[in-house]
Amino acid sequence: MTSQQERELVRDLARRAAELARSEEYERRRARWRAVNGLRRPDRAPVWMRPAGVWSELLPDSDLQCTDPYLRGVERRLRMDLIHDDLGDDHIFEPWWEVPAVFECDSQYLWGLPTQVLAESTDLGGWRYDPPLKTPEDFDRVTVPTFTYNEQATNEALERADDLLGDILPVRRTAGPQVHHILGAHADQLRGLGQMMLDLYVQPQLIHRLMAKLLEGCLRDLRQVEATGLLTPNNHGGMQCSDPVNGEPAPGEVRLHHLWGGSNSQEFDEVSPAQWEEFLLNYQKPLLQQFGLTWYGCCEDLTHKIQGVLSIPNLRVFVCSAWTDLDKVIEAVGQRYCIMWRQSAAEVTLSSDLRKVEQHLDGGLRKLRGHYYQVVLRELQTLGGHPRRLHEWARLAIAKAEEHA
Repeated sequence: MTSQQERELVRDLARRAAELARSEEYERRRARWRAVNGLRRPDRAPVWMRPAGVWSELLPDSDLQCTDPYLRGVERRLRMDLIHDDLGDDHIFEPWWEVPAVFECDSQYLWGLPTQVLAESTDLGGWRYDPPLKTPEDFDRVTVPTFTYNEQATNEALERADDLLGDILPVRRTAGPQVHHILGAHADQLRGLGQMMLDLYVQPQLIHRLMAKLLEGCLRDLRQVEATGLLTPNNHGGMQCSDPVNGEPAPGEVRLHHLWGGSNSQEFDEVSPAQWEEFLLNYQKPLLQQFGLTWYGCCEDLTHKIQGVLSIPNLRVFVCSAWTDLDKVIEAVGQRYCIMWRQSAAEVTLSSDLRKVEQHLDGGLRKLRGHYYQVVLRELQTLGGHPRRLHEWARLAIAKAEEHA
């Protein structure tokens, strides 16, 4: 294809996406998300999935047609939304095109040290870290990053997107924190999970030292980005679509308390509740308290840590993984929070059929009646030879959500 043909291909995809984003169906989905995240009764629970590792099966590189690197990236992003729409869950995207503001870090490595990833030989891309903190003396080398807004690079990106899509999807500059708040993941990259577990017992002062430095860096990032006046609301998209957090701010006046935040404790899954609170949660709370609303949890078992999670003062969504005791979560949460009920990706994609999944959904949704909840399927890594399985699960989960609404 010529360059002009590639542009027209991308613009056609954008027109399809814009039509969906402005549709009555998508507005019904937004209303469903806003209701449940606002602790109001929706018509039924939202059902959503995050394809994650299965995009290579849903959208292999060979399906992309553009050869220009920029157009190919836009094509991929649009096709992902259109493919996700076809899966049939409560996926939503907005009728605009987001261009993230460009921030530059003052150091080559986020924490001043290279965190190498060593690829292994599994077909699905297994890997492990080669952590740089190998001795207690190495901890002195950890630094905190400084981020500077690059206005010129941001404007160039905005102009390029506007030239391509602006008459179809209005272009919006977006800005948010530059460092994610999964402190356990940062610590794992720097120290290594096995060594971290040993440190908790043998030299716990090292973990306190590391967590304090990570907290310092994350707080510094929040203050730096907020001070630019560029923050934009993040109360849209799957899972955290909601009413404006703490009211609708004027442009340029968005603060952290207008945003959603969130974190989890996957790296501390096998740690006792007391150690989890001492070495992780107590460092996460000062971060999470900066935001208007937060969620907490991912794939870890929080059964014995429920009260710790509920101690987060601005918590709105409790993430109940497939390994967390749903009965205990319901009992503790009541109607004060929204429950994100996560499903087992392996059960959904690797089972020969969905009979057991249907029984699981039916039993769980009976218990969740009268509560505010989402049904979410995440961390998918393979379709397990079932190319239509996600379509089937979405139909089944929505039918059950309607039945138990």
